[in-house]
Amino acid sequence: MAQIKLSNKKKMKNALYIAILIFICLLIRIGIIQFIQGKELSQLAYEQQTLDRVINPKRGTIYDATGKNILAQSSTVNTITVNPVNIPKENKEKVAKILSEIFEKDYETVLKKVTKKSSIETIARKVDKEKADELRTWMEKNNITGGINIDEDTKRYYPYNTLASQVIGFCGSDNQGLDGIEAKYEEELKGKKGAIQRHTDAKGGEIGKEGENYVAAINGNDLISTIDLTIQSIVEKYLEEACIDNKCTDGGNVIVMNPQNGDILAMATYPSYNLNDPYVAYTPELQENWDNLEQSEKTKLLQAVWRNKAIADTYEPGSVFKLITSSAALEEGITDTDNEGEFSCTGGIEVAGVRIKCWRYYKPHGSESLREALMNSCNPVFIGLGQKMGVPTYYSYLRKFGLLEKTGIDLSGEAGSIFLAENKAGPVELATISFGQRFEITPIELVTAVSSIANGGTKITPRVIKQTKNGETGEITNIPVKTGDRVISVETAAKVLSMMESVVAEGTGKNAKVAGYRIGGKTGTSEDGVNTNKYVTSFLGVAPIDGPQVVVLVTLYNPTGEGGHQGGGVAAPVGGQIFSEILPYLEVNQGNQEELEATEEVSVPNVTGLSIKEAEKILKEKDLELNIEGITEENEETLDKENTVIKEQTPAAGIKINRGNKIFIKY
Repeated sequence: MAQIKLSNKKKMKNALYIAILIFICLLIRIGIIQFIQGKELSQLAYEQQTLDRVINPKRGTIYDATGKNILAQSSTVNTITVNPVNIPKENKEKVAKILSEIFEKDYETVLKKVTKKSSIETIARKVDKEKADELRTWMEKNNITGGINIDEDTKRYYPYNTLASQVIGFCGSDNQGLDGIEAKYEEELKGKKGAIQRHTDAKGGEIGKEGENYVAAINGNDLISTIDLTIQSIVEKYLEEACIDNKCTDGGNVIVMNPQNGDILAMATYPSYNLNDPYVAYTPELQENWDNLEQSEKTKLLQAVWRNKAIADTYEPGSVFKLITSSAALEEGITDTDNEGEFSCTGGIEVAGVRIKCWRYYKPHGSESLREALMNSCNPVFIGLGQKMGVPTYYSYLRKFGLLEKTGIDLSGEAGSIFLAENKAGPVELATISFGQRFEITPIELVTAVSSIANGGTKITPRVIKQTKNGETGEITNIPVKTGDRVISVETAAKVLSMMESVVAEGTGKNAKVAGYRIGGKTGTSEDGVNTNKYVTSFLGVAPIDGPQVVVLVTLYNPTGEGGHQGGGVAAPVGGQIFSEILPYLEVNQGNQEELEATEEVSVPNVTGLSIKEAEKILKEKDLELNIEGITEENEETLDKENTVIKEQTPAAGIKINRGNKIFIKY
């Protein structure tokens, strides 16, 4: 009997120990839940019991430089969602039917969402007001007051469709910027999301009688860009014409920059695309075959047209780069602009055992000053200047002009230049760099470097946004102009500008003349890669010379038309057309009234079908020059001008141009 009592007592003792252990475990678990997992579990409970419907903020508006013209804005649309658990079973099919009809959705897909055991399902986004109102009317007629939500949303809209497309960029379906200004200034533009909050039980039904808690969205900030709508439109018009007329297989771009503050007044790339529909074919040729292309090919083509070639693609600048060599040589004091007979072009120059030809090797330029060498675009002269400076000095000027780094423009995707490392640059490499070949830079780097000459010698950072405007208060904040160190002296800058004026007045840039305005410039032609048989032709202009307000760079990729591929014949006329419209628009004073009064336009005569000798006589009477495409030293001497018939001419007959310009012919 005593043994049984002892056994029971032991069992009771063990049970007590177990109970205490369980109690201790429960305390530990409660402690873990309360103090370690408490925050996380509270958040999970909140998420389970709270039904949030997001309210998207209004994305900031992007304006042009005037602050009046809208380049990008957000319009009010709606998002349609359903709370399946709040739609009575007998109404589910009816609701699914009307939603699929109004918003053109598949009925079975909508029905699946309406009958799903979840708290919220999205039916349609970016819905226009008309369709949202149609749904509201139906709900009212059918006495449906819950389960269907119509929430305000925003949709990005671009009033000018293709204008400045590669600069502005576009947004995705979630209103997030994907390219251009839209992507670079995402944090400024996007604003802060709001919400409509409602407490629910596990099935999605409402808890309590508090109703909905509305948290307002905070709108994004507006941006005032440097892009001038009028100048951008002018530029795009002439760029498109140039690319089509000259059959530029790889397109082209134009940059117009204010050298005094770095403002990009226009930046255009051809072809462009529709910002309101960026995923569709962007040319008539592509539209015909778009449905037959693989998705990978479509993506490749779209990414190519979205690309802003002006900042993202590098190229050999060619003879335009002689402006940099001239500036460095003048600053170093190893030459001056008008030392008569200082240089002599014999058709080429020997560098480390390699003979590098002048572009006009067949008819050497002979005795020249620096001004004349720039007007003639004579390669040997600039090679010689590079040799006198040497690699360390020359590279120091590349650094000063910012050509060994990115410009820092406020756009995504900027590429850097491609130069041979200084310690690997020998005599031949220095020679080719001196006249603009065997290295690559971006158009924006070249415009920025020459802007340092145009503004009197100071480095400047280009920009596309100059002000921000608070989306709530309207307060405007100016973005400071970024200036750098002095690159060259004011005196050197003035000398280079003077020579640039001579290039347009009498040299290779004649076709960029605009009557009455003092314009300076430089033409360029280079190979697009090695042995590609493709060319890049360009013209860089500055105006007015007495106080430059604009620097214009025209770059055309692989022109294959009748006009050839020389910068003076293809790109310079485009620069002249652009200047002829933007200078009056900017109210630039006509600095040469005598020239304006003396200059008159003449109609280009038709010389096709005539002999070269007959054409020379007719053009001379109209004070026009004849330029024979493809002429060399060998065939010039043997060319029978009396019997050689002209097959093509550029510009075409009937076009009005200023006296003194060139007519390019092929035979």
